[in-house]
Amino acid sequence: QVQLVESGGGLVQAGGSLRLSCAASGRTFNSYTMAWFRQAPGKDREFVAGLSRSGGTTAYAGFARGRFTISSDSAKNTVFLQMDSLKPEDTAVYYCAADRTLSDYVARLIRNYDYWGQGTQVTVSS
Repeated sequence: QVQLVESGGGLVQAGGSLRLSCAASGRTFNSYTMAWFRQAPGKDREFVAGLSRSGGTTAYAGFARGRFTISSDSAKNTVFLQMDSLKPEDTAVYYCAADRTLSDYVARLIRNYDYWGQGTQVTVSS
């Protein structure tokens, strides 16, 4: 089992940047595919970015490609989401998630993920 704790959210102006962190405890997170999802008010939770357990595969939602970067620090058992050129429509609660898959595939569906953090709020003002 793994526990996930997100941090790094906050209020930022449009065009600004934030870096979210997800600290994992329990089993080392390179036993899991790690991903970020987000949920805006009144909307469904959606996939943002993912990193395979080997670190060899990344996946991004269309809106994130070119602006967001997922990475990890295995020594710190932490995965990051660097978000640049933020837009008001990026405003949401961002969640970290872990998938116990044995493959190197990055799933984009919520149901594939076994563990979730509590979320961190990101607000982008115009």
